[in-house]
Amino acid sequence: MAENVFELHLIKPSHYDDEGYVIQWWRSAIPSNSLAALNGIAADCARREILGPETQIRIFAYDETNVRVRPEKIARSIARAGQGLACLVGVQSNQFPRAVDIARRLRDGGAPTAIGGFHVSGCLAMLPELPPDLREAQALGVSLFAGEAEGRLDDVLRDARDRALKPLYNFMDDLPGVEDTPTPFLPAEVVTRTTGAVTSFDAGRGCPFQCSFCTIINVQGRKSRHRSADDVERIIRENLAQGIHSFFITDDNFARNKNWEPIFDRLIELRESGLNFSFIIQVDTLCHRIPNFIAKSARAGVKRVFIGLENINPANLAGAKKKQNRIAEYRSMLLAWKRAGCFTYAGYILGFPADTPESIRRDIAIIQRELPLDMLEFFILTPLPGSEDHQRLYKSGVPMDPDMNKYDLEHIVTAHPQMSQAEWETIYHEAWELYYSPEHMETIMRRAAAVGTSPGKALFLLLWFWAAVKLEKVHPLQGGYLRRRVRRDRRPGLPLENPLAFYPRVAATHVVNHIRMAGLALKLWKLRRQLRHDPKARDYMDLALTPPTEADLDDLDMFNATDAARAAGDKAKAKAAKAHVAAE
Repeated sequence: MAENVFELHLIKPSHYDDEGYVIQWWRSAIPSNSLAALNGIAADCARREILGPETQIRIFAYDETNVRVRPEKIARSIARAGQGLACLVGVQSNQFPRAVDIARRLRDGGAPTAIGGFHVSGCLAMLPELPPDLREAQALGVSLFAGEAEGRLDDVLRDARDRALKPLYNFMDDLPGVEDTPTPFLPAEVVTRTTGAVTSFDAGRGCPFQCSFCTIINVQGRKSRHRSADDVERIIRENLAQGIHSFFITDDNFARNKNWEPIFDRLIELRESGLNFSFIIQVDTLCHRIPNFIAKSARAGVKRVFIGLENINPANLAGAKKKQNRIAEYRSMLLAWKRAGCFTYAGYILGFPADTPESIRRDIAIIQRELPLDMLEFFILTPLPGSEDHQRLYKSGVPMDPDMNKYDLEHIVTAHPQMSQAEWETIYHEAWELYYSPEHMETIMRRAAAVGTSPGKALFLLLWFWAAVKLEKVHPLQGGYLRRRVRRDRRPGLPLENPLAFYPRVAATHVVNHIRMAGLALKLWKLRRQLRHDPKARDYMDLALTPPTEADLDDLDMFNATDAARAAGDKAKAKAAKAHVAAE
C-alpha cells in the first residue's frame, strides 16, 4: 500500500478578454487534447509507480475554459500532501500571460510549477534566445518544458519529488513516436463540461506542408507520426465505457496521417458491430483526391470537418507558402463532403499582403455565392511565435505587440502594408456580419435541407457562431454556453470592480444576450419547421450546389477577380485539356 501521496495538478489555462476577465463558460466548446494527452501519460506514470510503490500519484485535471482555477487552493493541497507539481499544459501564446499569472500565485504558495505547450516549444524552436516572457517565468522559479511529454514525464515528476526541477526541459530536437504510447484520456466529469460532451485525441502529429503562418510544422515537425488502429480503438472503447460518444481528432491534417485508412477501417468495423460514436476532423483542401478518404470518413462516423481553406486569392496562398490550396478544386471538394453528409467549417485568414477592405468584401460575396460552405471562421493573420512569419519579423526587427494575450488570431499585433490598424480591425468585424447575414444563414439552412444534412444542426451551429461573435465578442472557437465572469479573476494591473456595479451588469448582460439569442433562434426555427414540411426542400438548387464544369473557369467570379485567380483558372483549363488528350 502506498504511504505517501504526490499530487499532480494539470491545468489548461484560458486567456483574458478585452476587459481583462478570464474567458470561461458553464459549458465550453473545444476540448483540450493537450490536457487529455498529459492526463493519459500521467495516469500511465501512476500505474507504473514511477515514484516507487510507497508513493501514490493523484492526478487532477482542470480546463479553465469551463472551471475556475484557484491557485492558492492548489498550492495548499500540494503543501498538505508534502510533495507534488502543478503543470500548466498546452499553453498557447495567447494563454501564456494567464499561465504566468496562475504560476506566480502557485509559486507564492510554494508549489513546484512547470509550463509547457506551443508557446514555449515554438519560441525554443524558432528564436535564437529566450524572449522576455519566458525569462520572466523562469525568474519566478517556474520550470519550462519544450517538446512532447511521452517518455519524458517520469524524470520531471522525479525531479519535482526531489525538489530539483530544472529551469528548462528542452526536447525539441527529439520528437518521440506516438504509437503504443499512453493515449489521451479525460474522465467523464471533465469531458461533460464541454457542449455536447466532446473529448479529443490526436491520431497523429506532424504536417508535410510549409505554410509560413503555421506553428505546428515547427513544433510537431513535418514528418507524420501516428497512432495505430489498436491505439485508436482503445481510446474509443475507454470513452464509450464512461458514456462519451463524441470525439474531436485534433490532427492538424488527418488526411496526411499515413495511418488514416487502417484507423478508418477499424472505426468502420466498430460502428458496423453496433457501437455508436461520431467525429470532427481537420483536413486540407485536396483530401477529396485521396481515393476513398471522404467515403470512409463518412462510414467511420465523421459528421463535421474543418478545412484549411484560408483564402480564395491564389496570390495570398502562394505568399503564405500554401500552394497546395487550389481554388479550382474548392467546389468539388466541398460538394464531396456534402454528398457524404458532413457539415463543413473553413478557416479564412484576413490580412494577407494583397488584402484590402474592398477585396475582402468582394471575396466573401464570392464565397457565399459560389462555394457550398457551411461555417466560415475568420482569423486575423498573426505572426504566432513558432511560425516562420514570426521568426522573419523578429529577426528583421519589425515591431510586434509585446502582449501575448493578443496573439489569439482576433487582434492585430503588427502593421499591414495596405490597411491601417483601424481599417483591419473594422473589416475583421464586418466580415462576420457579412457572412452571417440573415439572408446567408437562410441559404445555409436551405442547402442543408437540399443535400440531406440536418437543418436543425445547421440552426444550432449558426446560432453558436452568431452569438459568440455578436454577443460575447469572442471567436466561436473560444465560445461556449453561459459566460462566467469572476470578479476577482481579472488581469493583474486592472482595477477590481465594485460588486454593486459588477454583478448587476453581468446579470443584465446575460438577460439581454439570451433575449437576443431567442429572437434569432425563433427566426431560424420557423425556417427549419418550414423546410421540414416543404416537399420541395430537397429540390433547392443554387450556383454553389451545382456540380462544377470547365465553363466555370471562364464564368465564375472566383476565377476572374484577380490576375492570380485568372492564372489559376488558365492552369486548371490547361490541366483539363491535357487530361482529355491523354484519355483519347
